[in-house]
Amino acid sequence: MMSDARARSQKTYMLNMGPAHPAMHGVVRLVLELRGETIVDVDAEIGYLHRAFEKHAESETWNNVVPWTDRLNYVSPLINNVGYAMAVERLAGIEVPERGQYIRVIASEVSRVTDHLTCVGASAMELGSLTVFLYLIKARECLYQLVDNLTGARVTTAFTRVGGVKGDLPADFAGKFRAIAKEVRSAVAESDKLLTRNRIFMDRMEGTGALSSADAIAYGITGPFLRSTGVAYDVRRAHPYAVYDRLDFEIPVGATGDNYDRYLCRMAEIEQSLRLVEQCLSQIPEGKHSLEPKEIKHAYEIQDAGKAGDTALLAKYAAKVDRTLEGMGLEAAAGTRAAGRGVTLPPKERTYGSIEGLMNHFELVMWSWGVKIPPSESYFAVEGGNGELGFHLVSDGGDGPYRVRCRPPCLFPMAALKKLLVGGQIADVIPTFGSINMIAGELDR
Repeated sequence: MMSDARARSQKTYMLNMGPAHPAMHGVVRLVLELRGETIVDVDAEIGYLHRAFEKHAESETWNNVVPWTDRLNYVSPLINNVGYAMAVERLAGIEVPERGQYIRVIASEVSRVTDHLTCVGASAMELGSLTVFLYLIKARECLYQLVDNLTGARVTTAFTRVGGVKGDLPADFAGKFRAIAKEVRSAVAESDKLLTRNRIFMDRMEGTGALSSADAIAYGITGPFLRSTGVAYDVRRAHPYAVYDRLDFEIPVGATGDNYDRYLCRMAEIEQSLRLVEQCLSQIPEGKHSLEPKEIKHAYEIQDAGKAGDTALLAKYAAKVDRTLEGMGLEAAAGTRAAGRGVTLPPKERTYGSIEGLMNHFELVMWSWGVKIPPSESYFAVEGGNGELGFHLVSDGGDGPYRVRCRPPCLFPMAALKKLLVGGQIADVIPTFGSINMIAGELDR
């Protein structure tokens, strides 16, 4: 019979990590069963955030869903915007102009870099490297300012529209990006020197949170996590969309599928995304970046002139708008948005300058009017920051989706979390959970 001392040594105890915990990256509760500091069992509880994205989307018009997508993976919202809009366009059979497709790729890859910088920086900070966190978050701040310049917002971008994007690239976008890319590369190089061969960092990362390629595929895991196991699956290459089939980029892969390989994959992908944006800026079709005609008036002045009956003067003026509307004028519309009064909002000059344009705009944003898509359903996926981000949409012929289903890429690594953690030490929870890059807004059902 086992002695009392030995029996006590075999007992386990339960420990809550979360839902309010600085390393939980949101609101997730891990119930750990421990024997000493060894993890015997894990129960991951999600659903504390109650995002209800899918139900919110089903009560909106097609275009009004776009702001809700910002709140999925809020670290890379532009990819969410693009993925949803392209799913609607597949449903409606809409072809976006070439310039608009390039702008979508540029926005997506800038957003991917901000996602990876956040993940690597936060994971490093949680393992004690605050310096790396500060370097990478400073680089992210530069990119956020660029996103603000493009969309009028830093995080809640709502940049896409069914049929294109909100506006053209600002006139100075390319020059600003090249300067910022230099800053990002410098920050990544400094972080690489501080982390990649750092003995403390390597001891915490190598061999922890490992998963085989067969298990990763069985769980439905995609993105940097899957690629860290040696599987070179990337939606941009496997199922090219927008203009990715015209661009040259590599797919970084690992070998062991552990936390260290996931770190290396994300670091390598930052460079690939910067290369993609540079290629897009060199290939994008010619066209004015912003509306700067000789005679220009503020939008409210044009509106007031129309109300006063001075309609004869309206044709000679173009609308000057603030940054949230910049690039939405007549000259930018042809290259960035699909033609079609039943789908695409008219340029601001037409909205403010003619009753037909005003009615067109009004009908597209009115409840029970708007974009009408014939009854059908489709699934479309893009490569998100954490893997395959898909939207399954069902239309019943109305002005909004009948059913929306999102495939959140970070849900599947969370399903495998128990397999990643059991048998390890309690200290391994932090690097492993950090390498999953769980985003609560995307994960929550």
